Amino acid sequence: MYTSEEAAYPSRQAERRAPDGRRGLYARIRTKDGWAVQHAVVTMTDTSGQQVVRAETDAEGVVSSRPLTPGVYTAVATAAGYTPAALTAIVTGSGAAELGTVVLARQGGADLPPPGIWALDPAHCAISATAQHLGLSTVRGRFTEFAGRIEVGRSPETSAVAADIAAASIDTGNSTRDDHLRSADFLNAASYPTISYRSSGLTPAGSDRWIVHGMLTLAGVTRPVDLHLAYLGTGSDPWGGLRAAFRAETELRREDFTMTYNQVVRAGVNLIGSTLKVELDIQAVQSASLP
Repeated sequence: MYTSEEAAYPSRQAERRAPDGRRGLYARIRTKDGWAVQHAVVTMTDTSGQQVVRAETDAEGVVSSRPLTPGVYTAVATAAGYTPAALTAIVTGSGAAELGTVVLARQGGADLPPPGIWALDPAHCAISATAQHLGLSTVRGRFTEFAGRIEVGRSPETSAVAADIAAASIDTGNSTRDDHLRSADFLNAASYPTISYRSSGLTPAGSDRWIVHGMLTLAGVTRPVDLHLAYLGTGSDPWGGLRAAFRAETELRREDFTMTYNQVVRAGVNLIGSTLKVELDIQAVQSASLP
């Protein structure tokens, strides 16, 4: 019977069952979330600075080598997109150097999910927009039809985000208001059925926060828009998949997208506020790993 930890991280079952009689370097290279770092390289140098081992991790993030001469060595684990980790390795009389689990942090101190292609799961995502109404309260709408993908590269510079939203899928809970929002006064869904976003770069903004730079096309107008993104972590799902969660938000000025319709209901007060707050709650499923 497996523990809950083993169920969450199946590769750890194999780690626990590794032969007790193994010799040489043995280490597990992991991200902060506990996922294997593939294509990581571990080197070991002796006290004279001579390299005695250079080994690459396997698909489970495990690295091993031939038996070594007893002594004290310096081990360095490196991987593209991660900050190198150095530690002292002591080789015993049996020729073994057990380093255990070595955690690599993303370069710049900001985390992302494991590299790969991640597809949005619409059933577990929400895209909403909130506008001020009468200067007193807010009206919230959501888009019910959308698709997208996140490509996490081995470095943030090679990562990308793409999303497409059906403009006509806006839903505020009021059919009359929704029809007006779909009209040429606002989304102009008949002429421009798709709202699209394509990223152009990422800037770290904290240990688990990013600013996604990109271009938003809305109602036929394309403007640069930054998303303030929080990466919430990864985890296994009951169907054998790996999921990542994010939350992002931004603020749009309606006039930037030629949505200037409004009514003055009393001195200094408009029916609709000039800005929209957009919030995204995202779950994405890893559909492919990077080669």
